[in-house]
Amino acid sequence: MITLEEALKLSSEDIKNFKKELAVKINKNKEIGAYIEQFTNEPINESGDGVPIAIKDNIQVKNWSITCASKILQGYVAPYNATVIDKILKSGLSPFGRTNMDEFAMGNTTESSFYGKTLNPLDCSRVPGGSSGGSAAAVGAGLAIAALGSDTGGSVRQPAALCGCVGFKPSYGRVSRYGLAAYSSSLDQIGPITQNVKDAAILYDIIAGYDPKDSTSANLEHISTSDKLNSDKKFTICVIENYLKEADEDTQKALNLSINKLKEAGHNIVYRNFVNSKYDVATYYIIATAEASANLSRYDGVRYGNRADCDSLSDMYIKTRSDGFGDEVKRRILLGAFVLSSGYYDAYYVKAQKARAYIKKEYEDIFKTADLVYLPVTPKVAPKFGDLCDPLTSYLSDIYTIGVNLAGLPAISLPVGKNADNLSISAQIVGKAYDEQSVLDGAYSLEKIIRG
Repeated sequence: MITLEEALKLSSEDIKNFKKELAVKINKNKEIGAYIEQFTNEPINESGDGVPIAIKDNIQVKNWSITCASKILQGYVAPYNATVIDKILKSGLSPFGRTNMDEFAMGNTTESSFYGKTLNPLDCSRVPGGSSGGSAAAVGAGLAIAALGSDTGGSVRQPAALCGCVGFKPSYGRVSRYGLAAYSSSLDQIGPITQNVKDAAILYDIIAGYDPKDSTSANLEHISTSDKLNSDKKFTICVIENYLKEADEDTQKALNLSINKLKEAGHNIVYRNFVNSKYDVATYYIIATAEASANLSRYDGVRYGNRADCDSLSDMYIKTRSDGFGDEVKRRILLGAFVLSSGYYDAYYVKAQKARAYIKKEYEDIFKTADLVYLPVTPKVAPKFGDLCDPLTSYLSDIYTIGVNLAGLPAISLPVGKNADNLSISAQIVGKAYDEQSVLDGAYSLEKIIRG
């Protein structure tokens, strides 16, 4: 598969031919389930055919069906483009198909999709991660040059890690959320999934920037990163030692080997522990489900998607939501409604917001003496389907990624090794808020070291 950097240099005619070849390849690999739908009303760039980019099914593309992989949104057609779609169209790219995902981005295996599960291209008996599993599987299988996903608690970084790709989550507010179906508004962030770090920087530069249509957009000047990538820059990198020790043996071995290579390359390595790491998961799921409960209240059969046939308004609400939402979405709506309810708001939601401030401060304290933070993405390689059937076990597998979203920081995952079964093992690099350049430079340096 050609890289995004290479594809942007192709002529319009070459891109047209490449798209035909890609369509054939996708049709031959339908069993992976990376795409929900391809090439429907494909928007064309003003200058001709655009470089094809896969789009997660929760990002609005005008005249496309956008369903968040949910039954409740079947039949909904986007009336406008998300800001990121307008940006890629202006930059010589073109949306090429919508990718599978966990329903409303709630999950980490892509099994909760209304359309069925997506398979990991490295081993079809294993999950591709989630919720952007379709986007990661498309890139990992060579069915997309690059893809857009959304990251609420690791949903770009984790599937990219499990499928052997690069996943980049920018700082909260760096990329407009206008046109992204909201799961948890204070945590969601659109990010690229690519074949390498340079492509991640290129796609990030295309979609980043202030957007007045998004009230959470950071009103900061965007300075391009891809043309300033520097693999020779030296950093003080803080390894989160207790996170590393909690990972399985294969992950520890691969990450320790990469840490030694970073030392040999001249980076300064220091070690710290996260004191209260066990609170990250509880904090995240209280805040995320509370916001999800509010955001998904709009799907009531009146304004969006499917409507159940009933004799009364109250019955319509109940039946529409009961039939339209899957089990995981219902579980999170109920949990969110509970933590926001009278008598429990102070006990759970307020405490979670205080814990969030503490988690953010813990990162800030580390960044007083270090440039970057280094930790695993997942505790182990991609699990087999069915291994995470218990919701609590599934939630705990997000322990290494969710703190970054709670703190609003930029982070990237990239492959650093493989286990005996040829499954990908990735590392995660986290930076200071709005310091995407250092995160990308650090990842670029590590990628160069690993690839030799």
